[in-house]
Amino acid sequence: MSSAMIDQADGLPRPQRNWAILTIALGLVMAVVDGAIANVALPTIARNLDASPAFSIWIVNGYQLAITISLLPLASLGEIIGYRRVYLAGLLLFTLASLFCALSHTLPLLTVARVAQGFGAAGIMSVNAALVRFTYPRGLLGRGIGLNALVVAISAAIGPTVASVILAIGTWPYLFAINVPLGIGTLALGWRYLPFTMPAGHAFDWQSAALSAITFGLGIAGIDSAGHGEALYLCLSELAIATVACLLLIRRQTHLASPLLPVDLLRIPIFALSIGTSIASFCGQMLAFVAIPFYLENHFGYSAVQIGLLITPWPIAVACAAPLAGRLVERYPAGLLGGIGLLLFAAGLGTLASMPAAASPFGVVWRMALAGAGFGLFQTPNNRTMIAAAPRERSGGASGMLGTARLLGQTLGAALVSLFLARYPLDGTRISLLVGVGFALFGAVLSMLRLSSTGQRGAEQVRVHESQRLKGE
Repeated sequence: MSSAMIDQADGLPRPQRNWAILTIALGLVMAVVDGAIANVALPTIARNLDASPAFSIWIVNGYQLAITISLLPLASLGEIIGYRRVYLAGLLLFTLASLFCALSHTLPLLTVARVAQGFGAAGIMSVNAALVRFTYPRGLLGRGIGLNALVVAISAAIGPTVASVILAIGTWPYLFAINVPLGIGTLALGWRYLPFTMPAGHAFDWQSAALSAITFGLGIAGIDSAGHGEALYLCLSELAIATVACLLLIRRQTHLASPLLPVDLLRIPIFALSIGTSIASFCGQMLAFVAIPFYLENHFGYSAVQIGLLITPWPIAVACAAPLAGRLVERYPAGLLGGIGLLLFAAGLGTLASMPAAASPFGVVWRMALAGAGFGLFQTPNNRTMIAAAPRERSGGASGMLGTARLLGQTLGAALVSLFLARYPLDGTRISLLVGVGFALFGAVLSMLRLSSTGQRGAEQVRVHESQRLKGE
C-alpha cells in the first residue's frame, strides 16, 4: 500500500492540502450556486418550456428533495468506501446531470435531470466536512470549517447575481452548461489531490437507507405542505408515514455499531447540543431570509433592486465573520462563541422587526450586517464542534448530520413563514422576524449549555477516544 493510501492522522502536507481544499470549495460552489440560480430562473424556464408555475416548481423541489433523502445514506457510504470516492462520484454525476439539464427541451426531462443533479450535489455535500477534517491538521480544523462557511455564504450571495448575468447575455440552458467545464476541472484536481481514507469494515445498510429516505423525504414534504396550506389529510398522512419510518429507523439503529442515522453520536452531549443549536439557528435564518424581501417591500416600499442591495450586507458580514470565527475557536470555547454569535443574530433580527416607518437605508444596512455577523460568528465554531466531537472513523455520520440539521431548520423556517403570511397577511413578515428572534435565542441557550459540566464531559470523552485511537495506530 502506498503512503497516499494511508489514513491521514493529522491532515495533508502542503501544497497538497491547498489543492485539496480548493477542490472541496469548487464542488461546494457549484452545488450551492446551482440551488440558488434555479429559483431566479424559474419563471424564465417555465415560460420557455410552456409549463405551468405549479409544475415548474419541481425544477427546484426535485433538486432539494434528492439532496434531503440521500445526505445521510451517502455520508454512511463515504465511511464504508471512502469519502474521496463518494465526493468524486457525486461531482461526476453532478457534472453529467448539468449537461443533461442544458440539453433538456421539455419540463419532464429537465425535472429528471435536476433530480439526478440533486443526488450529485448530495454526494458533494454529504462528505465535504469529513474531507475537511482529513485535509487540515486538528489544530487548524476551525480555519478549514471557517473557509467552508465562507464559501457557502459567498456562493449563496452571488447565486442570484450569476443567474441574472447569464440570463442577460444568454438563454437559460447556459445556467447549467457552465457547470460542465468547471466540473471537469474540479474532477481532475480531486482525482489527484483529495485525501484517501481507510474504509470501514461493515456493509452498507440498505434497509436503513430506505427508512431514512422515507423519514426525511416525507417529513420535510409534510412540513412544507402544512406551510403552503395543502389539504390537512395530505399533511397528516405524510407526517404519519414519516413518523412510523423514523421510529423503525431509530429502533434499527440502536443495535448497530456504525448506524446510518448517527444515534451513537447523538449520545455525545456536546454533539447533540450542537445539532440542536444548528437546527434552531437555521430555522431563524430561513424565517428571516424568506420574510425580509416582503417586509421591506410591504412596510417600507423598497423596489426589488433596492431590496437586493439592502440584503447584500448580510452575506458580506457572514463572509467576514466566518474565517475570523475559525481562528477564534482555536482559543475560545465554541459554546461561548456560538452563544455570543446567536445573541448578536437575535439582536439584528429584533432591530429589523422594530424599525420605525421612516427608517433610512443605512438603518436597514447596519441591522442586516449585525444579523449576518452574528450568524457567521456562530456557524463556524458550531460546525467545527460537530465534526471534531465525532470519532474520526465516524466523520461521515457527523458530516451528513451537519447537512441534515441545516435542511431541517431551513425547511421548518420556510414553512413557518408561509403559515404566518397566510394567517396574518398584514403583519406576517414582522411576526416571522420576531419568531426568528425566538429561535436564535433558543439556539444561544443550547450553545451556552455546551459550557456546562455535561457538555465538557462529552468533549473530554471525545478527546480521550481520539487520543487512544491515535496511540493504537
